[in-house]
Amino acid sequence: MKTLLSFLLFVGFIIGISTTSIAQILDSPRDGVFDEIHLNNKKPIPYYPVREADVIWKKRIWRIMDLRQKLNHPFYYPETPQKGWKNFMTVLMDAIREGSITAYDPTKDDQFLVPLTYQEIENKFTRIDTVPIFDPDNPQRILRYEVVKEEFDPAEVQRIKVKEDWFFDKQRSVMDVRILGICPVKNLYDDDGNFFGFTDMFWIYFPEARPVFAQATVFNRHNGAERRTYDELFWKRMFDSYIYKEENVYDREISDYASGMDALLEAERIKNELFEFEHELWEF
Repeated sequence: MKTLLSFLLFVGFIIGISTTSIAQILDSPRDGVFDEIHLNNKKPIPYYPVREADVIWKKRIWRIMDLRQKLNHPFYYPETPQKGWKNFMTVLMDAIREGSITAYDPTKDDQFLVPLTYQEIENKFTRIDTVPIFDPDNPQRILRYEVVKEEFDPAEVQRIKVKEDWFFDKQRSVMDVRILGICPVKNLYDDDGNFFGFTDMFWIYFPEARPVFAQATVFNRHNGAERRTYDELFWKRMFDSYIYKEENVYDREISDYASGMDALLEAERIKNELFEFEHELWEF
């Protein structure tokens, strides 16, 4: 009887602590001037429907966004997630884990053919190492070995590939662009922490990811009341990038036939061709 009474008192004590903790969380002061409820219901701006018969010109372009560029900092920071504010890579990984976004194998192609699971991505980019544990009294003696798992660090993704189509719609008489896919590019480091290259992580189909991006807040350095989202940054082209490939009969990148300053000039030539084509359409 005493044992049962003690058990009931213990259970009641635990429930009381839990209730108090929940009450403290619910009664916590608002961190701001108003309740931010609009973002949770935000949806991406729908694309204008395009008919094949209305597209009289089209070109496919591949770009690289360097997140170290100042204009791209909203995609890279914060390195550690804060309340309602995550960097772009963390938003991607969380959505893939939840199943809201499908990742595709980048080693096959960029046509979104072979899906990847979150577990496959985690196994590929999680480092597991064996670390010796030494005797504190005898540093020459190894007591045991421990397996250390180094989790994926979003800060190691400093470049993002963007696949997009530029086209002219004669129905609306506009030059338009649609982003088709995004591929995070991870930095590679050796055991000593020295950088030695890049690797593509996965491709995502951008139209599928837009609802997730439309509810992910981005820091606005000019006006904190205007809560922009990642979808709006892409929609308004508020990012810096450079072209590394255009569709061609050889299916080669600029780096395959040009290097150094010649590669930069070639990227600028492709960008200027897009601008000049649209400009000449309206020149009388």
